[in-house]
Amino acid sequence: MPPRRPRLLVAVLAVLLTLTGCSTPVWERVAPTQVPSQTPVQVSGPQGEPPALQYPQPYQVVQSGSRTLWPGTGDPLEPGQQVLLHMYAEDGRDGSVISSTYLDAPAWYTFDADSLGQNVYDSLRGKRVGARVLVVEQDGDVPVVLVVDVLPTRATGDVVEPVEGLPTVVRDPDGSPTVLVGDGDPPGQLVVQPLIRGGGPQVEVGQVVTARYVAVRWSDGRVVDTSWEPGVAPQSATIGIGRLIEGWDQGLLEQSVGSQVMLVVPPHLGYGGTGSELADETLVYVIDILDARFQVTQDAPAPEGGEQDSDEAADQDPPPSTTEG
Repeated sequence: MPPRRPRLLVAVLAVLLTLTGCSTPVWERVAPTQVPSQTPVQVSGPQGEPPALQYPQPYQVVQSGSRTLWPGTGDPLEPGQQVLLHMYAEDGRDGSVISSTYLDAPAWYTFDADSLGQNVYDSLRGKRVGARVLVVEQDGDVPVVLVVDVLPTRATGDVVEPVEGLPTVVRDPDGSPTVLVGDGDPPGQLVVQPLIRGGGPQVEVGQVVTARYVAVRWSDGRVVDTSWEPGVAPQSATIGIGRLIEGWDQGLLEQSVGSQVMLVVPPHLGYGGTGSELADETLVYVIDILDARFQVTQDAPAPEGGEQDSDEAADQDPPPSTTEG
């Protein structure tokens, strides 16, 4: 017997040809599958502040995704690099805050899926420093509405020529500074020299300042501490309340966020009078101010001087590990 498949194929083709002659072909009568629409999230608020979100509650995440709110004008993000992020997340069911780095200080991540999670990483790929991105995703039964701000990891702004006689600062392509101390005698008083003037708000007493820095001894130019080593995150600490050495508490006030500042700190404003190996040293700090904000807590603030005795300078916050070697 002849094979049946060719006859069947001919019959099917005949039916299709007949249908194509109709005014309403069969495939035009089949409605395409409708993808449920996802209500957009409205995001407002200035740069440097936590965003304000508006959306219907409970929010329904139809499909995980992201939207660029600000494109950013800085360097593009590269896989594997370190990134500094502010992240603000709400529970879409009732608008309650799940987490917010704006309550304290921005977070340091490696720009990869393992560190950030695949959805956030994919949402930030191709973005630049300064970007703000909205991310929505379903985490179990929780619809998560997340806003991510990409912060600079180095000072940016107008370069300022330092006065004559101060150490020279040379910057590597990644922004890390090298301090070259000359042969002169150290100054006896605090020297505050902006090197790059950022465009952010001024640092105020009581704010948590996030910074990268390098510290060298005036006596021999030796590096005694740095947060520019690979894997070392920027340091965050409260300014102006005695948690830092006096040179930092005085020298960083009223400096603008985004700036790079050189502080030449004599012993009596550094570690003088303590058991530190640096008690007699004049120290040169080059500090990149990346962020500054008032910490938000639900607890009553500690009374002035209640956090730490003033003579504990050797154990103070950043520079938190300033030791020899």
